Amino acid sequence: MPRQLTLDLRTPPALSRQDFLPASANAEALAMLDRPQDWPQGRLLLVGPEGAGKSHLAAFWAAEHGAQRVRASALRPETADALVAPGGALVVEDAHRAGGAAGAEAALFHLWNLCAAQGALLLITARTPPRDWGLALPDLASRMAATALVRLEPPDEALLAAVLVKLFADRQLVPGPGVVESLSRHMDRDLGLARRVVAEIDRTALAEGRAVTRPLALAALARMAG
Repeated sequence: MPRQLTLDLRTPPALSRQDFLPASANAEALAMLDRPQDWPQGRLLLVGPEGAGKSHLAAFWAAEHGAQRVRASALRPETADALVAPGGALVVEDAHRAGGAAGAEAALFHLWNLCAAQGALLLITARTPPRDWGLALPDLASRMAATALVRLEPPDEALLAAVLVKLFADRQLVPGPGVVESLSRHMDRDLGLARRVVAEIDRTALAEGRAVTRPLALAALARMAG
């Protein structure tokens, strides 16, 4: 059967609070986000691996607090002032990518001080703790190391299954019988891998004009797990 040209026509992922899947792996992080008055100096660092839910948490927290969201790699000193309003809030995402980028490091350091001066909340997300970012600016490294930190823990099998269901729904895919159960039983408990596997299943099913069956899904998992 000839392969079809695939077009990415899926809807954006649902990132509201109602779409978030509470579980033991994210309970502490969710509780901390809901108590910004308890953040030391109004700052919090949210750390977790790829796909763990950092962007989802940041998205609905930003919506609820009227916060701007900016990628750390896009930070520049000359535009940092416009990101913070008095008494407002700011989310800086993927801060682990700021390390070694002089402009991004300088801007993040400036934002740290500016948020304090403006009485603004600062939520920072990253895949790893600050000691692993490769920061070259000593003052920034010391401030990041002293920041209150909360982690997203690895998912249990129930959360992994629920995330798989959501990932399929985000792509408007209807998995066949046993697909989710088989994937969650055979794959590592890695939500980043779950995202890549579902994307591969979507691509394969569309290209080959096939339904999302258990054999197709497990074959996609085998390719992604390598």
